[in-house]
Amino acid sequence: MNAATPAIHQAAALLLGYPGPEWPARHTLVRDSLTELATPAAAPLLHFCAAVDGVPVLDLAAAYVTTFDRSRRRTLHLTYYTDGDTRRRGGTLAALKARYRAHGLEPPEDELPDHLPLMLEFAARCPAPGHRLLGEHRAALELLRLALTDHHSPYAHILRAVCDTLPGPSPADRAAALALARGGPPTETVGLAPFGTNPVAEGSGR
Repeated sequence: MNAATPAIHQAAALLLGYPGPEWPARHTLVRDSLTELATPAAAPLLHFCAAVDGVPVLDLAAAYVTTFDRSRRRTLHLTYYTDGDTRRRGGTLAALKARYRAHGLEPPEDELPDHLPLMLEFAARCPAPGHRLLGEHRAALELLRLALTDHHSPYAHILRAVCDTLPGPSPADRAAALALARGGPPTETVGLAPFGTNPVAEGSGR
């Protein structure tokens, strides 16, 4: 893991947050911090910052909703790609929440623990376990990156930066991503209480 990786993860977490009224200040802070970081790893994130520079907040917010909230193939909730709406996902989410707490991070009650910005925040604060966690979701990250690229979304730059901090996808990761792309996540609409079945609507940060 590169020494700059935690900073890349923190910047990606902030840039993947919903662009509310505070977005211009957040955008400027992240862009300036990445410029000072002076590492090639920051290039994709700076490409994103340049792509959205000057876009009105309301327009960017609308694009964010269209990109992440209206397509399950582009959701930021990573366990949805592998577990879908199944009983298994409830256990996965509970284990993920316990994992955060074991390292001193109390996840917010209004957000599912598999939300990518939260995972990236964990990786920034706890680099070793956070890096492992992201690696475990390599196939989902790759699938999301490809979906954003196909959607011609500037957010694809952020996913590229995140994926670049991880080892290259293994044949198993590629096979898993291909299978998910072809068939979609598993479906089963029971057993997710208390987490809910909607991968996006709960705790979107808005």
